[in-house]
Amino acid sequence: MSLEPLVGEGRIHARDVKAEPVHTVAWNGSRIVFDHRRWACADADVCWTSGHHLVVLTERGESAQTLVRVDGRVRYDGRDQPGALTFVPASVERRCSYRGADLVYSALWIDPALQEALCAGENVADLRTDARMFVNGNDAVISSLLTSIRTDIAQERIPGAAYMEHVAALILLRLAMLRGASPQPARGGRLSRRALNRVQDYIDANLDTDIALSDLAAVARLPGDTFARQFKVTTGRAPYAYVIERRIRRAEQLLADTDHEIGAIALSLGFSSQSHFTTTFRRLSGTTPRNYRTQFCPESRKSGRDLERQFPPPPPS
Repeated sequence: MSLEPLVGEGRIHARDVKAEPVHTVAWNGSRIVFDHRRWACADADVCWTSGHHLVVLTERGESAQTLVRVDGRVRYDGRDQPGALTFVPASVERRCSYRGADLVYSALWIDPALQEALCAGENVADLRTDARMFVNGNDAVISSLLTSIRTDIAQERIPGAAYMEHVAALILLRLAMLRGASPQPARGGRLSRRALNRVQDYIDANLDTDIALSDLAAVARLPGDTFARQFKVTTGRAPYAYVIERRIRRAEQLLADTDHEIGAIALSLGFSSQSHFTTTFRRLSGTTPRNYRTQFCPESRKSGRDLERQFPPPPPS
């Protein structure tokens, strides 16, 4: 198994390699990519460049020595240890040497093009042009966000694109703040009734797809950050939370009015698995889909053949 990162290009020379990808997920056409794996070697020399920003959290393990150079200057000479956080800006060539490394880490790649869509109006432009990076630092906020993503994916609760875009925006803003940027004050305001109606119609028509925050912002004809704030002021919900609630409300209708299998309902509403659907349904409705159908909608168990004709299952994707 290769030590090569998922995003970017370069060269790696390594000895006694052990690399075990555990979870890898991409969203929005690979503009956001998450990877959780074990990475081990006796020694390795890496020269790598990526068009994406890279954020890495070392969760377990350590290295005997890690040496990082950027532009011919040593940026870090020490060891990798649990809890260490590294940020590499897009397009920065990093040259790393590892000795005696055995690491379990989570990595998040973020396309810098998302900054304009998600963080317009915030002072994060320096992340695209400032070649500064930090290696084996620490930040509890970013570490918590990466750990949360890894936990959800491990439990087969794959986050949607809108949620991941929201997390990516938070990480970009946090990185800008850690590097001394001063975000502009958040702009208030509410969505117009016409814009809200367009967004709600789009959500209801696309519940079976992975709806991205950038898609909703485009429908509302607003920058991503402005849309997200105005949508929350208007509805009381973040966009990704609203999408999930609409999916659960639609699921309640399908459970009540059809005899479709629960797994089929889950997939038709964009959930990654029946278990993910059941967990989310229980959280928002207070019971499981099966109990909801049995206890609250006993009529749904009758005349299954007639109901199947009236509400045919969605065609396979």
